[in-house]
Amino acid sequence: MMRQYEEAKRACGDAMLLFRMGDFYELFHEDAKAASKLLGLTLTSRDKGPNATPMAGFPYHQLDGYLAKLVKCGRRVAVCDQVQDPREAKGLVQREVTRVVTAGTVTDHELLDPRKSNWLLAVAVEKGEGDIGLAWVEPSTGRFEAATVAAGDVPAQLARICPAETLVAESAPPLAAVIAAQTPITQRPDFEFGGKNAAEALTRQFRTQSLAGFGFDERDGPAIRAAGAVLAYLLETQRASLDYLDPPTPFRPSNYLEVDENTRRSLELTRTMRDGVREGSLLSVIDRTVTPMGARLLSDWIDRPLVSVPAISQRHDAIDELLRDTSLTADLREHLKGVYDLQRLLTRVANGRATPRDLAQVTRTLSRLPKIKTKLAGRSSDLIKELETRIELTPDLRSELERGLIEPAPLSAKDGGVIRDGCDATLDEFRDLASGGRRWIAEYQARQVAEAGIPSLKVGYNKVFGYYIEVTNAHRDKIPDHFIRKQTLKNAERYITPELKEHEEKTLAADEKAKAREYELFTQLRERAAGFLPELKRTAAALATLDALAGLADLAARRRYCRPTMTERPILDIADGRHPALDITLPENTFVANDCRMGSGESLAHGPSPSGGGETADASGYIALITGPNMAGKSTYIRQVALITLLAQAGSFVPASKATIGVADRLFARVGASDEIAKGQSTFMVEMTETARILHLATERSLVILDEIGRGTSTYDGLSLAWAIVEYLHEKTQCRTLFATHYHELTDLAKSLPGLANFNVAVREWNDDVVFLHKIVPGAADKSYGIHVARLAGVPGEVNERAKAILSQLEDEHLRGDGRPRIEVAGEAAGTRKKRGQIQLTLFGYEEHPVLDKLRALDVDNLTPMEALQRVTEWREELRRSTD
Repeated sequence: MMRQYEEAKRACGDAMLLFRMGDFYELFHEDAKAASKLLGLTLTSRDKGPNATPMAGFPYHQLDGYLAKLVKCGRRVAVCDQVQDPREAKGLVQREVTRVVTAGTVTDHELLDPRKSNWLLAVAVEKGEGDIGLAWVEPSTGRFEAATVAAGDVPAQLARICPAETLVAESAPPLAAVIAAQTPITQRPDFEFGGKNAAEALTRQFRTQSLAGFGFDERDGPAIRAAGAVLAYLLETQRASLDYLDPPTPFRPSNYLEVDENTRRSLELTRTMRDGVREGSLLSVIDRTVTPMGARLLSDWIDRPLVSVPAISQRHDAIDELLRDTSLTADLREHLKGVYDLQRLLTRVANGRATPRDLAQVTRTLSRLPKIKTKLAGRSSDLIKELETRIELTPDLRSELERGLIEPAPLSAKDGGVIRDGCDATLDEFRDLASGGRRWIAEYQARQVAEAGIPSLKVGYNKVFGYYIEVTNAHRDKIPDHFIRKQTLKNAERYITPELKEHEEKTLAADEKAKAREYELFTQLRERAAGFLPELKRTAAALATLDALAGLADLAARRRYCRPTMTERPILDIADGRHPALDITLPENTFVANDCRMGSGESLAHGPSPSGGGETADASGYIALITGPNMAGKSTYIRQVALITLLAQAGSFVPASKATIGVADRLFARVGASDEIAKGQSTFMVEMTETARILHLATERSLVILDEIGRGTSTYDGLSLAWAIVEYLHEKTQCRTLFATHYHELTDLAKSLPGLANFNVAVREWNDDVVFLHKIVPGAADKSYGIHVARLAGVPGEVNERAKAILSQLEDEHLRGDGRPRIEVAGEAAGTRKKRGQIQLTLFGYEEHPVLDKLRALDVDNLTPMEALQRVTEWREELRRSTD
């Protein structure tokens, strides 16, 4: 048997091997030592002495739990099962590695988060510069996509896909390790990434002559190489049919709103920044889906919002119709609650691993379809009409499953109790024989009690001895002569008789035959369901879409979301906008709504704000500079504008009373402070790196939000950088930008930049106290109230008082009489003063006076005393004129 183990171990490479031995899975050697630490198993040995073999194990029915723990620890695990009935084996039972489980190849629903896709990614990197191939597959559902992207865009795609495991070639250049550093890496042979091998493997798997029919073209060579590597890995690890895999489809990043890694993290789209969990993210607060399929699809919509106005409007139309018919939405959601995870169930059906319980869940899902399809009939929106046609009822399959499967279905197919009576004549015959045998046992016991005169005599059964007659020691003297002693117990004896043994053989044979026939019938039903795979996968996708739409409609109804008007023009016109997450998590009616009106040189004035405040955040330009105190809500405001835009492009209604959204091609957010210690980057370096990426990649159609740029360095350095960045965005990029800052000096830019407007967060002071109104109003703030915030945070009063004194001194020294900093800005009374010859003072320092240049150019060695006196007189007059 150990030779059998060693052969299996060689076949699974570096994976930990779980070796089935009877009712246990065993691990040996180094695997056993590792498992004892990771799983808390007792480490024993197979033999004694110096050559003892370390050994650890657990009962076979606990496989899923231990498998999940090992995969979570990042281990590859091979499962070696008994593939032969022990009763039929002559010698050792035949064993084979039936699957290799890794973080990216998990298909068992017990090991997966039902609301989250579990992606396996391959990265194909060419030597030198060039495009990168990406291919990702969800083994539990069969979804398969591939893309060719620029090297600089790979981190953003990795952040969007968030793979559980990433495959790279063994000899891939260092770039492969860098771009895949976010996920566990598995190295694979180079030939699996070869273009010819990949194309042949893909066409063979999907039975086509080429991949052109799937939408791939000559630019997709790297994507095809990555897709081939993914397929090779699945063939090696799954050890089962891959017919459930969808053909790979090309992913075109230009079809979606591009959101880079830093922006996703800053906006907490699907995971929180602090803990990296779903709870507390945008996705968690808007998710009203009632099926795992709908939850995963909604996550996908948030991960890649659309940029096509017609495609976005199609989703909005569907939500609008569901919102107007609340009874329809309620009925659909109620029916969908009875729908199981059909996508993952179908994968297990196709690869032959579905249990009776899985097949019963498919059956119950099919039973829900007629009512759902009827509810969708006759609707007006194009998307709902399309969903109705994609839901296929498959009545023949449903009928066969309902007629064949017992409810509730057991977990195992080999222990019987799976198939209904009357479904199969052969099975019914075996069952009658087995049940008749049990009746005979009851009659036999009664007869023996009467003949032997022993009231306590009973007939029992166990797997070791079969049927037996048990008599207590008190009646030992009444034992008939034809009873044959079989086993002695403490207070009783067990016997058999030739008659009992003969009937045992007949009964057990019938029972075993019945179980074998049940298993055969169950596999036929499973194969029958697999024959409907294409229709059922289309139905599952339609149900997921319907669930996501109905959930968003329910969200819009409960939270008073409005339908946004989508346009190609780069504008934002949001009335009474609210932060999607805080609006839900804060107490009811406590979040303060705000407007945002921006456009590319267009006037978007609407008069008083609908919220009734009289003042509104109007802008005729495209840059909003927002100042105000700490804790007043600047960061919340700019984030909510970005999230509202993203929600609108994902196809959702938005938290506002009215909104017109110009579709953005890219969304950038530089919010918060963090460092990258592992990369040797300080907080400020990270900030500047992210800012540089924005300045290089943002276009006129992009939306940029920036928070406290320049705060990570000295005041003058930071102010200078912030100033220059705003000017660059205004003059070069001209994209919609919300720039929150404490540098009040930047507000003077409104005098020279026509596309920039100042806003601030309203504050009211009362008896040395400050009330934050959280309302965005036009104009510039003149204070940050940092010392007040420090007092609220619990900083000792002595420190606060000293800070006030220092602040007063600094303001006296560095502020003008009107309270503004002592910095002259280009355009401020400059025209008049320049006419008199004065040199313009700048934000970044004083220009040198021309007299200094003349002094440097003076040839002192050849200058006479009279000429020197004449030069000094001229320079004095020039200096006098420039300072008048």
